[in-house]
Amino acid sequence: MANLLEQTLAGIVTGNHQAVGVFEKYNLDFCCKGKRTLAEACLENSIDALTIERELNSIKEAQQSRQMPFTEMSAEQLINYLLVKHHFYVKQSMPRIQSHLQKVAMKHGDRFPYMREVFNLFAAVNEDMTQHMEKEEMILFPRIKEVEQLLLLNESAYIQEVFISAPIQAMETEHERAGELLFNIRRLTNNYSAPEGACTTFKICLAELKEFEEDLHEHVHLENNILFPKALKQIATSLRGQ
Repeated sequence: MANLLEQTLAGIVTGNHQAVGVFEKYNLDFCCKGKRTLAEACLENSIDALTIERELNSIKEAQQSRQMPFTEMSAEQLINYLLVKHHFYVKQSMPRIQSHLQKVAMKHGDRFPYMREVFNLFAAVNEDMTQHMEKEEMILFPRIKEVEQLLLLNESAYIQEVFISAPIQAMETEHERAGELLFNIRRLTNNYSAPEGACTTFKICLAELKEFEEDLHEHVHLENNILFPKALKQIATSLRGQ
């Protein structure tokens, strides 16, 4: 891989769209002025190029981190991972994706009217996921932690199964809706394929949507298939001990 400082801004974000966050942080125009090298852009904007390079490399290192032993984690460990890895990502990425979609829909909506529909669909994802994560963080996750803590302390307490099962069912239903919305976005964009002549922002926007859906798949998998069954098993164990 060539030295990052010698690569163009457009080339860097095309190869790894997570670089968008770094460039936007320092107001480096990777779209209209994307043909400039990173070194040239930093010089023009009086920015320390090595600082940008370090931040870009840190993103790459984070992407290469090893797989976590999810099935061996406690419920609390899983929740902490979900909050740090997935909830944080969703909260950080949704406003950025929404902003990019708005630009694309406004600038290219006449040529590619489906992008206006994509914009509206993702706005629904944004609203739904914001409310969804708040309910998990304020209601379901604390309840799961409470049950696990009672088991660890070998304390008995009267906890009805509905205490956890009802919110789990609600979260699983909301997971399905989010998945359907993103499936429709993928269908409209032909699996996130950029049309001929698409600008850099258009391409980055599609790459961001693709990553968002992939992250959601892992996010939902960890909750539906590992955390929620673990929590239901724990509350069943707690009920048997009463």
